[in-house]
Amino acid sequence: MPDRATFIADHWRAYSKINEQFAEKTIYALKLLKDSKEKSGNSPPIVWVHDYHLMLAANWIRQRAEEDEIRCKLAFFLHIPFPPWDIFRLFPWSDEVLQGILGCDMVGFHITDYCLNFIDCCQRNLGCRVDRKNLLVELGGRTICVRPLPIGVPFDRFVSLAQNAKPVLFTNQKVLLGVDRLDYTKGLVHRLKAFERLLEKHPEHREEVVLLQISVPSRTDVKEYQDLKEEMDQLVGRINGRFTTPNWSPIRYIYGCVGQDELAAFYRDAAVALVTPLRDGMNLVAKEFVACQIKKPPGVLIVSPFAGAGEMMHEALICNPYELDDAAEVIHRALIMPEDERTVRMNHLRRREKQNDVDSWMKAFLKAMDSLEEEADDIGATSMQPVTIDDFDEYLSKYIGYTQKLALLLDYDGTLAPIAPHPDLATLPLETKNTLQRLSNMADVYIAIVSGRNVNNVKEMVGIEGITYAGNHGLEILHPDGSKFVHPMPMELQDKVVDLLKALQEQVCRDGAWVENKGALLTFHFRETPLAKRAALENTAKKLITAAGFTPAPAHCAIEARPPVQWNKGRASIYILRTAFGLDWSERIRVIYAGDDVTDEDAMLALKGMAATFRIASSTITKTSAERRLSSTDSVLAMLKWVERHFSNRKPRANSLTYKNARLARDTIQMHMSYQIPKRSPRHTPPCTPEKSSSGSESN
Repeated sequence: MPDRATFIADHWRAYSKINEQFAEKTIYALKLLKDSKEKSGNSPPIVWVHDYHLMLAANWIRQRAEEDEIRCKLAFFLHIPFPPWDIFRLFPWSDEVLQGILGCDMVGFHITDYCLNFIDCCQRNLGCRVDRKNLLVELGGRTICVRPLPIGVPFDRFVSLAQNAKPVLFTNQKVLLGVDRLDYTKGLVHRLKAFERLLEKHPEHREEVVLLQISVPSRTDVKEYQDLKEEMDQLVGRINGRFTTPNWSPIRYIYGCVGQDELAAFYRDAAVALVTPLRDGMNLVAKEFVACQIKKPPGVLIVSPFAGAGEMMHEALICNPYELDDAAEVIHRALIMPEDERTVRMNHLRRREKQNDVDSWMKAFLKAMDSLEEEADDIGATSMQPVTIDDFDEYLSKYIGYTQKLALLLDYDGTLAPIAPHPDLATLPLETKNTLQRLSNMADVYIAIVSGRNVNNVKEMVGIEGITYAGNHGLEILHPDGSKFVHPMPMELQDKVVDLLKALQEQVCRDGAWVENKGALLTFHFRETPLAKRAALENTAKKLITAAGFTPAPAHCAIEARPPVQWNKGRASIYILRTAFGLDWSERIRVIYAGDDVTDEDAMLALKGMAATFRIASSTITKTSAERRLSSTDSVLAMLKWVERHFSNRKPRANSLTYKNARLARDTIQMHMSYQIPKRSPRHTPPCTPEKSSSGSESN
């Protein structure tokens, strides 16, 4: 119901904070369990997170458990419907919600439709790889099982309540029963109007039928619910005023709570139960009514197709609450239904609900959790197959086509080479290097490596001639012909880099932390620092970087000190494409960009709608502008192999791209750039236009 939704950032922050507090308490409980000498067995404990209140908690629990080396299994169950993608994407924090839920090993919903909605959102919102047949989602290299687990009620308990409950309905009239929270999702206004339509169209039911509507107060301090109560009061008064006779009032309205014994009596003695919400996850009223139907002949159940119960309870009469005329006809059919039909329908319903009671739901959940360690469960496989070349067919074939040239823009650390404890150890896998080498020799493929390393270092690490290298997030770019572009830098920053390097080395380079000097940039690394000491060092480093006039930017277990110039991987990527292919590059080529951290988001945002973008993302909550997520550098290699296969199958064309052509295109461009000088600087330098040196290279 998007028209009723409000999106307030403060509310979201409060929601996130509470989820984090639940996660902290859960980790505390897991630690107590781990330390307990009474614990027996080796199976990890199960943490079962419930409902929409705690959709972020699992992600934090997983992170903390991994950091503290605590074994556990995580599951989530949603008791309300999961919306389709076109509704869910209205939510500003939809990505965070999906990733929070995907922190679990298994995610449960009432019915398969909700499972498919969730899987569709994971694919379309997050760019996750999914398996609709086996109901699987992949995120950060982990497989998450999605399972339909329709909840039940304590069937035998309600049977016992119905057997022992004293009669409460002293009337010869047939009773239509509605039991709901006073909530706008329950369709109460529509139900009253449908009953009114019944009395209009079928006057034979007047003085023969009474609607007993029990509305339990809900969220009484919320204006929308106050308005609903007022509307219900007015509607009940209007219908009763219209049809009441000296001996009969059509509606009996109870606004308040009803005890279970009394409720069981209502269920038992009612002729028809109206369970007609506009939207409901399952609706247990329908199941409780069926459990209490012990009289002969039994009553009739009417359910809405917009409740989970409508998908499960096939023998009930289905009633669309929005169609008032049809709803009136369904109620009429229920009231005149022959005894034998009522009996056979209710017998089927009771048999199913007895078998699928709340204990069965719990057992099904535990069975599904146990099956995660096996190869398959009742639905099918419980783990996704590794990424293959064929996984990119659907996404990239249509985008690239068979006539377009391709520009591959690739980050290095975490994208081509796995993240290592030290940058010098992040070597390019041989298979990846060989694939890139072959791609670089293809006439229609252009390759640029866009890295946070300095340009000479990234060229040395990759070691392939004839491709473009961009270092320091694009502040320096080395073209295939050897010409070099360096973004102009404020003069006073050069001295400040030296001072900042010294300050960082003196104040935060301890406990395994160190500073990497990239020339124009500095990077403070703390990957090898113990977890307990990281936060303090991070805060100090950020303060030092800011005080020196630089911008602290987060990276993988690191903080970069970036100069205050309006230049990033996004601007650098556009510059590379313009110089290689001309001002109309977006019409002439296709682009693939792949990266793994927040610096790559600048490029993905700049190229949005003009490139196929991949974010190599872990299972932690990551907001991304990329269209697809990949789990590892191996997935990137599979993508590169797909590109190689795709272009190898092409026939060569006369006008194929060569680096000579690219150089000629670049020489026709005059690149205008400007940078911002901090207000505290006394200098004022006018915007700078790079000029060609005698060798044809750009200089500052």
